[in-house]
Amino acid sequence: MALASTPKVVLGCVAFGIFWVLAVFPSVPFMPVGRTAGSLLGAMLMVLFRVITPEDAYAAIDLPIIGLLFGTMVVSIFLERADMFKYLGNLLQWKSRGSKDLLFRVCIVSAIASALFTNDTCCVVLTEFILKVARQNNLPPQPFLLALATSSNIGSAATPIGNPQNLVIAVESGISFGQFLLGVFPAMIVGVLTNAAILLCYFWKYLSVEPTDQQERGNATGPEVVADDEVTSHRFTPARMSHVSSLNPDDFDCVSEPIIRSASVNANGGGDLRSRSVNSDTDMQFSIKSLRSSSMSHEMVEVSTVPSVLEGASSRKFTRTASQQRSVIIEDAPPSPPEAAGEKDKELPEVVEKRWRVLVWKTAVYLITLGMLIALLMGLNMSWTAITAALVLLALDFTDSQACLEKVSYSLLIFFCGMFITVDGFNKTGIPNTMWELVEPYSRIDSARGVALLGVVILILSNVASNVPTVLLLGTRVAASAAAISPASERKAWLILAYVSTVAGNLTLLGSAANLIVCEQARRAQFFGYNLSFWSHLRFGVPSTIVVTAIGLLIVSSY
Repeated sequence: MALASTPKVVLGCVAFGIFWVLAVFPSVPFMPVGRTAGSLLGAMLMVLFRVITPEDAYAAIDLPIIGLLFGTMVVSIFLERADMFKYLGNLLQWKSRGSKDLLFRVCIVSAIASALFTNDTCCVVLTEFILKVARQNNLPPQPFLLALATSSNIGSAATPIGNPQNLVIAVESGISFGQFLLGVFPAMIVGVLTNAAILLCYFWKYLSVEPTDQQERGNATGPEVVADDEVTSHRFTPARMSHVSSLNPDDFDCVSEPIIRSASVNANGGGDLRSRSVNSDTDMQFSIKSLRSSSMSHEMVEVSTVPSVLEGASSRKFTRTASQQRSVIIEDAPPSPPEAAGEKDKELPEVVEKRWRVLVWKTAVYLITLGMLIALLMGLNMSWTAITAALVLLALDFTDSQACLEKVSYSLLIFFCGMFITVDGFNKTGIPNTMWELVEPYSRIDSARGVALLGVVILILSNVASNVPTVLLLGTRVAASAAAISPASERKAWLILAYVSTVAGNLTLLGSAANLIVCEQARRAQFFGYNLSFWSHLRFGVPSTIVVTAIGLLIVSSY
């Protein structure tokens, strides 16, 4: 394809340049509108400058990819509500044998979770938990945050549903879920293990410090920051993934644990009691319905609590499970009158029924998700499979779907629509094709030198133009060049593009959305805030990315 006319080339470059600046630096001083608005602006300029016609702009939007993104988001939301990520977090601490074992577990768990539930979702829900575990064990947070971010990126390369660029590749190439998994999964496993080994070597002295000295040396890895007052949802651009409430069966019968800030006992034994507010991580939010105190001395105040729904609460609380609360009542509370005991006996069947209802609901969510994965492995249409699973989950929830659908990152979907139009307009200028013609003779995948050069081009371009635009710009060209060799080479080229463009996100903090999520979540984490700086990530990211990319290229190219 030859270059277009000079005005079209210039105006197309201007529109794409504005899109690129706002996509890479969403808060630039002269126009801090964010990535989503930046992609729409780039798309609008492409049409206004007549680089692309309105009809071609609508046709450039890839609806199968949008549908696949929407379906996987809804499924991930239901999995989080069903406490899947809570169980993954518990797995990190189960019979842990020290700091190095914990770091290795973070790498493995985050990689596998990202391959199945997308890397962005994994980073959203696990960052604060990992911070909490590190603080409780007096360990420096930085190694574990880097392990989460880098392993999530590497792990997401294994499946078409692991990240957005893989979704694009899977739809454009027609490679089935099983073929994609077989081609990249070995490289992903070796890459995660290699990354974990580099992490252990890099932070060996920090992880080897005795527990009594960890607290003093932990702060050397980076400054702590004060968390914001309200962290009820986690936002990042272009995607907006919020913490979705979980449905823990034990929480249905839990009560807030009162904390007495001040108590002034008057002549009648009254007192001023305050309790912590509600935890944002649970669907069922409770408050103290009644506080009753019996006559006692000024040194003690006895409180009995009854759970009730508190509407509109959004901050945190500490909760006890039903069994724990009943044990406290038995040990500490005065003997209950016969009427109160009868009321408790009547309430127990309702609690059991609620627990069974939630258990059945969770089982249905897991079975539907498993069915979706099996359907994908069987080669069914990935977009419609994900949408079908999402709709079945919405139907079986037996509640108004508005609350769940509000958690979908519509800003990410809009960002993709604008990006499709912008990149298609830039392709029509002829510049990407001209640049590829200069590199193509030296980057054929039938030679080791060509594979290495192709990997370098993808690595650099993914960090300059971001990984998804890189896939859109290079995908069809790389595939066409490889198809001239053999059909197997074409599939291999797509898999190389998927692996390298994903792992390239570990090079810098700005390389992928998952890195930015971990950084922002860690900074805003209440009680455990930590600032992961750009340079601390870069010092580890550069050597790790180069080694993991080189090893992965050898494995994927031999498939």
